[in-house]
Formats: sequence, C-alpha cells, structure tokens
Amino acid sequence: MPEPRSTLALPLPTPGRNCSVFTALEQRQTIRAIAATPLPRQMLANLLWAAFGINRLAGPFNGVGRTAASASNSQEIDLYVALQDGIYLYDAFNNHLAPVVVGDHRASAMNAGQRTANPPVQLIYVADVHRLVHTAGFQEPGLQHPEVQKAYYYVDTGLIAGNVYLFAAAEGLATWFHNCDRSFLAQTLHLRPEQHVLFAQSVGYPER
Repeated sequence: MPEPRSTLALPLPTPGRNCSVFTALEQRQTIRAIAATPLPRQMLANLLWAAFGINRLAGPFNGVGRTAASASNSQEIDLYVALQDGIYLYDAFNNHLAPVVVGDHRASAMNAGQRTANPPVQLIYVADVHRLVHTAGFQEPGLQHPEVQKAYYYVDTGLIAGNVYLFAAAEGLATWFHNCDRSFLAQTLHLRPEQHVLFAQSVGYPER
C-alpha cells in the first residue's frame, strides 16, 4: 500500500477561546453528529497538543513531560490521525504528522453500526507494549505482566481521550470516543505484534 507523499508540518499550538476549566467540564459531552467540514491546520495542531503534546522539557525520569500522564512516564500510547488523504502518526517531539498510509481510512476507525457520520479527524489510539516493558521509569514488576500492562495502557488512553473531550468542549467542537475495526487498522498500519489498536475518537465541528 503506498504511503502519503510528505510530512504534514503543524503550526505551534496557540491559545484558543477563553474558556475556564470549570466551563469546559460543565460543557463536556459526547456529540455523535459531526460535520464533514475539515478542521483548520491550527485547530488540528492545538487539538493534538492538548491530547498528548509536550508541555515541558524537564519531565519525570529525564524525559519530556506530556499533557497526559502515563505509567512510569512510558508514553506508550501513539496517536494515529486519520484524515481524508491518509493516516499519519502524530510526532509530538517534532510537532508534525508523519505519513503512514495513503487513502481515506476514516470509516475503518468505526465499526459498521457506528458509521453515522464522516468526521474530518479520527484519532486512533495504539499502545506500544515495548515501551512499558523497557520504560525509563520505575521498573515495577507489573510492567512485565500482560494483565497489568493492559490496565495501564487502557487508563493512559482514557487520560488522553479526556483531554480531547475537554479541548472539544472549550473550542466548540464535537467528539465521540468509540470502538473501531482493530484488526483492519492493525494490518493497514503495519503494526508490530507488541502494538495494539485500542479505540478511536472522532473529532470535528458539530453538525448543524
């Protein structure tokens, strides 16, 4: 399968609407009716930074800090971003989207019964267990245990998804966290055995 031709550079994140955390929490909700209107590049950059961007260079265990916590700062969750022209991998360190595969695969980020909308952005959450096993943080025994690993990467995904919900509420966007076609996406993304597709999250403007 051919790859998209080039890296998609992102602008630096900038403050958006003036919305308090309390107001964002008050307005947080799942909105499934999402318009197909593309998000501006700046909005996309802000969304990805809010989800799991770098918010400090001096983080735990000599690593950078991110906007969402992770077990032993393993940062084992990758954000794949499905847009109309292809699927990209969010590179928070270089603030760009690295091309992975060409073509519109946004529908695959939903199961058949969920395809009630054609959102402009589908975030696909992928756990890389290798980073938990080889974490630079605390070498706790649980990081080597499959069931404990699963608990960690599910919680860490939820923390990122929660950031997306708050960002959407603050910026007047719609978002919906849901299941996806895991086996198809794993094959399409050419994932290694230790990488697992978990969930997806649709983001866009509310359908009027």
